[in-house]
Amino acid sequence: MNEKHYEVVIVGGGISGAALFFELAKYSDVNSMCLLEKYEDLATLNSKGTSNSQTIHVGDIETNYTFDKAKITKRTAKMIEKFNLMYNLQDKIMFKHQKMALGVGEKEVQFITDRYNKFKEIFPYLELWDKDTLREKEPLLVYADKERTKDRPEPIVAMGASDQYTTVDFGEMTKELVKAGQTADSSKTTDVFFNSEVEEIEQIGKKFKLTTVNGTVYTADFVVVNAGAHSLYLAHKMGYGKHMGSLSMAGSFYITNGTYLNGKVYMVQNDKLPFAALHGDPDILENGKTRFGPTALALLVLERYKGGKSFFQCLKTMNFDGSIMKIFWDLLKDSDIRNYVFRNFLFEVPGINKKLFVKDAQKIVPSLSVEDIEYAKGFGGVRPQVLNKTEKKLMLGEASITELEGIIFNMTPSPGATSCLGNAERDIKKVCQSLGKTFYEDKFLADFTDAE
Repeated sequence: MNEKHYEVVIVGGGISGAALFFELAKYSDVNSMCLLEKYEDLATLNSKGTSNSQTIHVGDIETNYTFDKAKITKRTAKMIEKFNLMYNLQDKIMFKHQKMALGVGEKEVQFITDRYNKFKEIFPYLELWDKDTLREKEPLLVYADKERTKDRPEPIVAMGASDQYTTVDFGEMTKELVKAGQTADSSKTTDVFFNSEVEEIEQIGKKFKLTTVNGTVYTADFVVVNAGAHSLYLAHKMGYGKHMGSLSMAGSFYITNGTYLNGKVYMVQNDKLPFAALHGDPDILENGKTRFGPTALALLVLERYKGGKSFFQCLKTMNFDGSIMKIFWDLLKDSDIRNYVFRNFLFEVPGINKKLFVKDAQKIVPSLSVEDIEYAKGFGGVRPQVLNKTEKKLMLGEASITELEGIIFNMTPSPGATSCLGNAERDIKKVCQSLGKTFYEDKFLADFTDAE
């Protein structure tokens, strides 16, 4: 049997796994590590540029972020910018666009104005833009007709910024993180193996044995599973994380036939909804065409557009029982959530989907018509929403299972890409403490954080 041993094995070649691989290689004295990716390349799933909104979620225009969460998110988002600048990737895979949170109607205008006055303490670069300013910056937000002769009737205001890095091809950044890790120290073993789907993880003494579908065996002193919803699937197979289930939410997008927005336009989030409000973004992979979305649709798969055994794995990972049923019931008995779920289902139905979607997107661009957009085929991914069976509620944000010493299972729903280096910072501390290794924290903080 072919068996390979490493101090650390990372399962999952998306941006979360790549970030930890990079940090271990450059900012610790761990000498041997490998990254196992089930497919033929890095970032083929949720980190892929077409699977997400390509947005650095700082917390300045995301209206569902609290003041305290925005402080935390700002720190980890800055790490994305600093990595790309460190490796001279600006204007290659990281770009500047203007960005804003748009308020429509008197209630939202007041909300945005109040939020701006509070959040400019954290983000001093924020500006408040009235209708006349928006007429210059994003004219299609203002006009009700394509001829630009008539203003929309509602009052509008936006809080935003014009000179910040906003947009990243996270798929390419994943590859750059791995490349930077492999070139950080030539004396270290930094292997990457593709077509290496982990089928089983076993604890043998103080070590872990990982067996892939193709029969290759790896052993490790420490394992970190950064495999999206598959992290929970593998945890369940080992008997851990049984208090959790997973609901797979798929996000789809619609794309315009030309450039409709100059920058990112987000809307005010309904606090009852645990999913992102519809927004518009210039797509850096589609020559700046505007991508609207995401929709939110529950699917019984762990991966999108891949087929295979994902359906059966999804059923197991949902961990369905009375507690899960109660979570679903509590969510759906709220009329806002129920109507949202039903409407998003209709967004996927050919024949009526575009007309319904355009009606929602017209809150951003009032003159948008059915002829202006197409369903973005092949775009969108699957985000695991973790269900806590003990508390009988949907968990928001990252979830980690650390019940067993020497192994971590991470589930990172959006904005997992933005927080990847910060999450890796958290995990590298646990890895080094467990292995008696050193995390070069001072060097890491000097490279990736601003002096207070």
